[in-house]
Amino acid sequence: MGTVELTSTMIFGGAALALLCVVASVFSNRVGAPLLLVFLLLGMLAGEEGLGGIRFDDIQQAYLFGSLALALIIFDGGLGARRDTFRVALGPALSLATLGVLVTAGVTGLAAWWILELSLLEAMLIGAIVGSTDAAAVFGLLRAAGLQLKERTGATLEIESGSNDPMAIFLTIALVELLASGADAPGWSVVGEFLRQMGLGLAVGFAGGYLLTLLLRRLPLSGSLYPLLALAGGLSVFGLTNLWGGSGFLAIYLVGYLVGNASLPNARDIRRFHDGIAWLAQIGMFLMLGLLVTPSHLVPLALPALAIALVLILVARPLAVWLSLLPFHFPWREQLFISWCGLRGAVPIILALFPSLAGLELTRTYFELAFFMVLISLVVQGWTIAPMARWLGVEVPSSQVDPEHLALRLPDEQDKELMLYTAVDGSKAVGMPARRLPLAGGEQLVGLVRQGVLVSDWREEKLVPGDQILVLAAAETPPALARVFAPATGDGQRQVSSFYGDFVIKPDARLIDLGTMYGFDVPGELREQTVGTFINRQFHHKPVVGDRVSLGKVEFVVRKLEADRIASVGLKF
Repeated sequence: MGTVELTSTMIFGGAALALLCVVASVFSNRVGAPLLLVFLLLGMLAGEEGLGGIRFDDIQQAYLFGSLALALIIFDGGLGARRDTFRVALGPALSLATLGVLVTAGVTGLAAWWILELSLLEAMLIGAIVGSTDAAAVFGLLRAAGLQLKERTGATLEIESGSNDPMAIFLTIALVELLASGADAPGWSVVGEFLRQMGLGLAVGFAGGYLLTLLLRRLPLSGSLYPLLALAGGLSVFGLTNLWGGSGFLAIYLVGYLVGNASLPNARDIRRFHDGIAWLAQIGMFLMLGLLVTPSHLVPLALPALAIALVLILVARPLAVWLSLLPFHFPWREQLFISWCGLRGAVPIILALFPSLAGLELTRTYFELAFFMVLISLVVQGWTIAPMARWLGVEVPSSQVDPEHLALRLPDEQDKELMLYTAVDGSKAVGMPARRLPLAGGEQLVGLVRQGVLVSDWREEKLVPGDQILVLAAAETPPALARVFAPATGDGQRQVSSFYGDFVIKPDARLIDLGTMYGFDVPGELREQTVGTFINRQFHHKPVVGDRVSLGKVEFVVRKLEADRIASVGLKF
């Protein structure tokens, strides 16, 4: 086969596999299968023992591509992290991303030491390799199931999944270096290396993110070049941090976070572009990992890997979550759900290549164990995350769904967007005079478009289906009129009523007055307390929407927060 023909064959094969992965995503959503599992299985089918018969065993190339793909995925995770989530869950998430990874790696390593009869350092290396979770897998499954988690739970998982990779990578590299040097135990040099990697990652990430936001804001580029500038800038910071001996993955996450939360004229385009790039990176990485594995080699390790994976899922992860969240007083249901959301994804398989790059013994064992454990995690946990969320009651109904709309960021320093909403059949907007549409502070109605024509005297016009309203509002804040343009669904209203209860009460209402009105008993020590104080004490003054407290035959459910304070409470019998 000539060079041209070989090149064309490779391009066709790669594109066809990627196309098959995208099409397969529709099927996986319908059956509830983890999408990353589908990509992995397609890669195995295309491999040397599958239908494709493709032989791929280049560890160096796999590591290069895997590291690049991980950097892109983590950068996209940073772009999507909102500042508000850090307010709610920064402490718990960082505890999980550091102490949680250490405990998970330690307990899993002890299980591997006992089951496989390896040396303690070799067993701990296995624990470090599978120590981190996969954000994309968790939230992809939740989005496919249409679930909205309680803010405290969702924010904790989001930040933890995006920030625990650097810790697992550091532990893996440190243990690989110890095994390569023949040392028996880690010394203080490991602590110094940890501080250096994390310190450089933080410093270069913040500095690089700040400089990149300045460039994105001030450089006069074509609109299509801003996403490319963000991509090149993020990868430059990643590479430079690694060259200086820091954690490039931590640095690129911080760059993504700073860019994603900055007021930029092309912020929406940047996020959409990188969302697509992150999906492409995941597809390519899991296909490559599927090609890299030889299924017949997994059979001898099936039982040991299954046993270690069960320890990881049922013992190590729950213990790590319990210890990490102990100071933060999380409800037990949320702790249990966070434990179950410890899905393993691409990172452990990429980390399993490190021993091979260092020339250690048992390199195939590390890789095949990690691969098998990721496979088990995706099957067991991935298929059950949505039912688990409903069973544990950590989901909340979406009482206000921001409808489909167009948005254009204004190129100034005022952080404003021009939004276009369409009145659809069944929405509250139909039949409402334009001048009576609800507005929050700072929002302005700009005009009414009907059948493609801007109506001149539009304020007295009643909206009809198909009318489009232009509104100027603060960026990243859903306008108050979003709720009137959202399609009304009876099922959604019934779900909200079932979750929060049919009665809405104010947080300053006294429990004794509510007991008299609704016919339930109030203990003597609680009679003079307000319902807001009662709920706040149960959740250590950090309640979120959906938190519920029982009192006799009634439940109080936090329905709305304003400035971190309870604004309204649902009462449910």
